Amino acid sequence: MKALIVDALASGKGERKATRDAIGAGPRAVAGILESKDIEASIVEAETILNGDFLSGFNLLLVSGMTGDIPSIRKVVSRWKGGPSLIGGPITSDPEQALRRTGCELAVVGEGEETLSELLDAGFARGRIPDEDSLRKIRGLAFKTGGSVEMTQLRRVIPRQKFDIYKPSTSTIKGYSLYRSARVYVEVLRGCSNYHRSLLGGDCESCGVCRKGSLLERYDCPIGTPPGCGYCSVPSLYGPPKSRSSGVIKDEVVALLKEGVTRIVLSAPCFLDYGRDLLVEPEPLTDPRSPESNYNEIEKLLFSLMEIPRMRDETAAIMIENIKASLVTEKAARLLGKYLAGTPVSIGFETGSEAHSELMGRPSTPRETLTAIGRLRKAGMKPYVYFIHGLPGQTEETVNETVKAIEDSRDEGAERIILYRFQSLPMSAFSAYPSAPPNVSDSGSSRIHEAAAKANMGAKESMVGKVIRVVVAERYDRNRRQLVAYPLKHGPVVLIESQEPLEGRVIDVEVTGVASERIVNGRPVAMF
Repeated sequence: MKALIVDALASGKGERKATRDAIGAGPRAVAGILESKDIEASIVEAETILNGDFLSGFNLLLVSGMTGDIPSIRKVVSRWKGGPSLIGGPITSDPEQALRRTGCELAVVGEGEETLSELLDAGFARGRIPDEDSLRKIRGLAFKTGGSVEMTQLRRVIPRQKFDIYKPSTSTIKGYSLYRSARVYVEVLRGCSNYHRSLLGGDCESCGVCRKGSLLERYDCPIGTPPGCGYCSVPSLYGPPKSRSSGVIKDEVVALLKEGVTRIVLSAPCFLDYGRDLLVEPEPLTDPRSPESNYNEIEKLLFSLMEIPRMRDETAAIMIENIKASLVTEKAARLLGKYLAGTPVSIGFETGSEAHSELMGRPSTPRETLTAIGRLRKAGMKPYVYFIHGLPGQTEETVNETVKAIEDSRDEGAERIILYRFQSLPMSAFSAYPSAPPNVSDSGSSRIHEAAAKANMGAKESMVGKVIRVVVAERYDRNRRQLVAYPLKHGPVVLIESQEPLEGRVIDVEVTGVASERIVNGRPVAMF
């Protein structure tokens, strides 16, 4: 039995234009479950299929994507001529839409490990869809029946001990064209500790339980408001944080490095939540502030990873991504700087308004976020800061405060401003709000965009003359005389003039100029 896993994440209408150097952890987790059932699994990117290279000889199709990827997923499924098809990932937070608009026959909703395992045991592993009575016994599953879509009861999130047992595939990483140069995500924890609720809209009477109650009381809302920041569905889908053990994580990282990977991202909604769940067990970790980070577990993990030879000789790199400002104590910042100096770390600002932040259910205030940026910069990190334009509740006043927050972030040491447009997500508190229009359609959003672009250009210009270590990815499609390279520890795209076949090589380049807000030019100065 052979299964084809299609990674359609961020493929949009058929071409992945942004974050080409990012490989998520989800498809490899699916491949690991299939391999545990003695099913041969292969991963391909949606673009590979849409460019006319649909691989034959497979019995099962499994697709991972987001709501914005529906056009490309539909094209992929229309070309599928094998057995049954299944869809998973963030797109299935609205399972009816996922099935109706993509053409897939089954959908896994929420955490997929146990649901997929049970589905395989019920007959999916033999290349067939189980009968409806069997499907109804599997939690977290949606399927077509007659002219409608039926959804079984949602599965409760799996406990930490079970989560630690599942082993993602590592050999299937070679299905990605840029696996040698891409940021490969390794899941270190799943779930989010922010169980605040949005106070915007709805019927909330501000009982305060989600902010002041016990850990167990915070888990459920009396009126059913989804937990977390209003624009986010992570707590609804995956529950409170649960951490993988450091030994399991290190084994996965070492195996990926042996396959040729050079850049590892320790994936988590908040890396500083790592190990915090151990401090409150058996209670759920539903407080984004207390207790403080589990410094011992974080250091144990980072120390073990930095002992890997390729990390010591800096021909590979470990990075983290998201953290909450509410957990960035001076001790936490120093600990991250001790092991990850010179690497980026992303921190959410989203809005510069204190009142707007509170109404959205944010875990941190804008003032705390600005303080966290300064602490991280002082510790040797490179803070990247997130903002969102078009949020529900955006006014002229919140725009003014957000523009100032962008400027203050840059002054405090932010390396990059990352601006997103608000997208309405199912299973989030803001699911009933329409997604925001492009920034050019709204004067306030345009001002936020202009402030972010100005800050980013200033950051790029400050890089000129510096030497950075990069891994070469591919030829630049707009100029075949140039190579595209990515900084080993993340950063802007680097374009290098060279006719040599350097793809996959780690080299040092001197930044010679700024090509755009996201791209710099460089020249090779050393190779490894």
